[in-house]
Amino acid sequence: MEKTAINPKTEYYKISTFIFLYFFTWSASIGLLAIWLGQKANLSGTVIGTVFAVNGIFSVILKPIYGYILDKIGMSKYLLYFVVLMSALMAPFFIYVYQPLLMSNTLLGIIVGAIYLSFAWYAGVAACESYTDRYSRLNGMEFGQIRMWGSLGWAVASSFSGLLFNLSPAYNFMMGSVASLVMLAVLLSLKVNVHSAHANEVLTKEKIVPADVYVLLRNRKFWAFCLYVAGVAWMMFIAEQQFSRYFVTFFDDVHQGNAVFGYLGTVQSGMEFVMYMVIPLFVNFIGAKRGLLIVGMVVGARLIISGLCESHLLISVLKPLYGLEICLLLVSVFKYIAEHFDKRVNATMYLLGYQAMLYVGNVVVSSPAGILYDRIGFENTYIIMGGIALLFTLVSLFTLSACQSKWRQSGSLDIARNNVTR
Repeated sequence: MEKTAINPKTEYYKISTFIFLYFFTWSASIGLLAIWLGQKANLSGTVIGTVFAVNGIFSVILKPIYGYILDKIGMSKYLLYFVVLMSALMAPFFIYVYQPLLMSNTLLGIIVGAIYLSFAWYAGVAACESYTDRYSRLNGMEFGQIRMWGSLGWAVASSFSGLLFNLSPAYNFMMGSVASLVMLAVLLSLKVNVHSAHANEVLTKEKIVPADVYVLLRNRKFWAFCLYVAGVAWMMFIAEQQFSRYFVTFFDDVHQGNAVFGYLGTVQSGMEFVMYMVIPLFVNFIGAKRGLLIVGMVVGARLIISGLCESHLLISVLKPLYGLEICLLLVSVFKYIAEHFDKRVNATMYLLGYQAMLYVGNVVVSSPAGILYDRIGFENTYIIMGGIALLFTLVSLFTLSACQSKWRQSGSLDIARNNVTR
């Protein structure tokens, strides 16, 4: 850890570049996973649902471990090095291991793929985001203004990933591996100042111990937050898993559908990029709890309308709204955690209470969702999911803890002292 003077602007560019490359790599490859599983590995909707469910099992196991490690090592970058090196193996893994296994021994392929994808992506992205949140607060930055570059990276890759996929998915994977090597170089050059003016607000000399996790699990606020994730975020992310398959049904030519889906991914990520500039200020103004509730309402409405629409134009308008949802959700989650949970368990809370809980949803809901897609259609399934999201949003209105906001600031709230944006 460097004690010498560090140029904050230079390091902001470095951490932003790192996030840009990580999401660029994800978009160019893993972002098309559902289409790849269906069109290239020849799996049915039910089996694809099982793939995501097994992915969820390994992610649920690994994410709390990643979170505990992050809280234990503080601002050290060792875990991120491991994640980046795993992502660099993308091309050889998908081309020479994953696809052949799925086609010759599907069950073994699903398990091996889940292990790899969890190390590099499903748990890896959570580790990268949690580290970025801590890094931003350590340097007096806004997480959203770093994370927005990840959205730009996704948008850039999405602008041509669908077309590249139509030529050969191998090109997508090779590009991901090359980008990962560049990402590693950026991470190696990133400097961390643990003696910054904000260090006492972010870091603690008392490192996390197993007893802290036990205390967290006994916290009522932890389970209230998990309830929100189960009702709203589960529906949001699980519906997105195979949304690409539903989307392409609106087109006579599946290749045209793939290309348009890629273009809309660009629009969606562009929306994220813009929204990340203003969403932190918006959440500061209304409070993190209200931000979470707004996400629930938008998710419920989008899914219900998606199930009812019959036009490729309407479904194309609805798709980018996911960008608004993910932006508002992520910023609200980090601010809610920072306000209500001990900084010693910051990463553990994010990876256990939010990220691991998300993938519990994969285990519990992905396979049933895949079965429903095959039996009653995407339309009816999305209407059901939207209704569930709205119901749990209503419940969370009473179960989530109140958060400070500048909208209804009162004398009893010391915003200057407690403002989570620091």
